[in-house]
Amino acid sequence: MAGGAKKKSTGQASRIWGSLRTLWQEKHLILFKAEYTFLVAAVLWFLEIGINVWVIRKVAYTEIDWKAYMDEVEGVINGTYDYTQLKGDTGPLVYPAGFVYIFSVLYYVTDHGVNIRMGQYLFAAFYLINLLLVFRIYHRTQKVPPYVFFFVCCASYRIHSIFVLRLFNDPVAMMLLFGAVNLFLDGRWMLGCGLYSLAVSVKMNVLLFAPGLLFILLWEFGLLKTLPKLCLCAAIQLLLGLPFLLENPVGYVSRAFDLGRQFLFKWTVNWRFLPEEVFLSRYFHLALLGAHLLTLLLFTFRRWKRPGESVTALLKDPANRLQPSPKLTANQMVLVLFTSNFIGMCFSRSLHYQFYVWYFHTLPYLLWSGGVKKLAHLLRVLILGLIELSWNTYPSTIYSSAALHICHLIILVSLWLSPPITAGQQGGNRESQEKPKRA
Repeated sequence: MAGGAKKKSTGQASRIWGSLRTLWQEKHLILFKAEYTFLVAAVLWFLEIGINVWVIRKVAYTEIDWKAYMDEVEGVINGTYDYTQLKGDTGPLVYPAGFVYIFSVLYYVTDHGVNIRMGQYLFAAFYLINLLLVFRIYHRTQKVPPYVFFFVCCASYRIHSIFVLRLFNDPVAMMLLFGAVNLFLDGRWMLGCGLYSLAVSVKMNVLLFAPGLLFILLWEFGLLKTLPKLCLCAAIQLLLGLPFLLENPVGYVSRAFDLGRQFLFKWTVNWRFLPEEVFLSRYFHLALLGAHLLTLLLFTFRRWKRPGESVTALLKDPANRLQPSPKLTANQMVLVLFTSNFIGMCFSRSLHYQFYVWYFHTLPYLLWSGGVKKLAHLLRVLILGLIELSWNTYPSTIYSSAALHICHLIILVSLWLSPPITAGQQGGNRESQEKPKRA
């Protein structure tokens, strides 16, 4: 008995020693082999703890929307449930009910919004949770070489600013979104849809992921089994908004889900090269909407759907389709979701500085998923750098906006040129389809 335990212990020690020896032998490749994603991500995550503390202590906080958030939720706390009567010093409350509940908690934790430093440390925690969720997605997919993760966290001034120096609600929505994506990858669909709906209730930008999510749900389950998940999303929105719907339903829906809200030209990051009258034109907005929908349809029919199969086949139960539908891999699901959101960003009526967090953490994945073989590592990093520069140019210029659109166009074309996500699938279990790939 003792001999068996000793032999087992010796075997474990040998495996550990073998792993360490392999790691030392391949130390020059750690930053380039996707299988070392976990190791590099762990080091960077712990480094980010110190970086966030340093930023909070050494860089001045800038008030933009925090006071307005606190004024808005204070109105609800004081008993006002009519959305048309809720406002802050920057304008009316324009976010759904989930925002109100989450920021009401922050209101109390930060001494009615006065303790800014406490709020900064809470948002630093949100940043670290968000980064952990993002790294887990990259670890599951193993698509991107680990050295790129330095640009995903440590090198972005704007993202740190959005989280811990501005305290916007956008990071909260994205943290919940990435939590939902992790649940989808784990096959926990109902929980994932519930968390996704909660993310939408904080800020509507999360709806940009909705077309991709709908495609995935239909692929995995067919229409009948997808409906309960969609009903759950709707029920959560209804439940969260119930106090406000009972008070003034029209006021709540028109304010919290206002898709036609006008943006100010002076804050735009992506359309600075246009005349202001064009930027404000409804015809321009309709053209962008049309281009957005057309691009989504093209990707759905030509890049996501299985070649030669009717899109109506997705409405059927997977077991009843003419061609059996294998489960989507983690890479396929992430690519559809991230591409769906990216298309929305490309055709957005306006992008403000805090909107950078809407797609920042997805950019490396999209760049390394494209179908342009000549898009070398250095060029991909250059594109990331140009995008970062565009978002850090304040105020935006004709050149920074143009550079941003050029980078978006390169990524979009590269994604279009990649093979259809389901090309070559021959069935089989998910584990066999997700063998780690070297970048």
